[in-house]
Amino acid sequence: MTSRAIPRTYKRMNREYHEWRSERLGRSMELLVFGQGGLPVLVFPTSGGRFFDFEDRGMTAALADRLDAGAVQLFCVDSVDRESWYNRRVTPVRRVQRHQQYEAYLLAEVAPLIRQKNGDARLVAMGVSFGGYHAVNIALRHPEIFSGFLSLSGVYDLSGFLDGYYDQNCYFHLPTHYLPRLEERRYLDRMRRNTYVLAAGRDDQCLAQNQELDRILTEKGIPHRFDVWEEENSHDWPTWQRMALKYL
Repeated sequence: MTSRAIPRTYKRMNREYHEWRSERLGRSMELLVFGQGGLPVLVFPTSGGRFFDFEDRGMTAALADRLDAGAVQLFCVDSVDRESWYNRRVTPVRRVQRHQQYEAYLLAEVAPLIRQKNGDARLVAMGVSFGGYHAVNIALRHPEIFSGFLSLSGVYDLSGFLDGYYDQNCYFHLPTHYLPRLEERRYLDRMRRNTYVLAAGRDDQCLAQNQELDRILTEKGIPHRFDVWEEENSHDWPTWQRMALKYL
């Protein structure tokens, strides 16, 4: 791993850069850590985004006081969306397989780093837009690891990325498909003890998908919070900054 110095714009905030070659993905992966304690949050970027997007788009600045106070710590990871869901150069089978490799990287390589740096027993997955999919999917698939999710303007049914293809691996990575049929008590009991938050704007193109996930969570008896924001042009970073301040 390598590290990079804190930029001059930060007076107190701890900022760390990490990079290593992932065994699961077979390539170098990068991430940024902000803060030095409190609630650990695994942060996913939006569609095909990068690990530095939360910083570049003002999200870390919006949360600076909480990061400085040790109330929250962000672990901002890179995506491989353009090698998985968005990769039309390979078959849908390979797209899902690459996503599975990404999940393995997060669980086997990133999660141990989080535990090494943060002793809090909780772990929240957070994402905006397409990152909301990642946050919700990994938190629901692994409720024993992730104590909650925060999804801002998320999208959850990725069937349109599969060119009509569908198999068991696709099914188990589409939350609005597998959650309605989930009956295993050990998963449901764990989910019912966790903290789940959905938020989307009234004019958000992803509002309907959030309403659908809200309905499914309610039907499964899984406590959660779903807020619809009265914002204009809500599917954008300024709204997500205000949402992050409200929920983190």
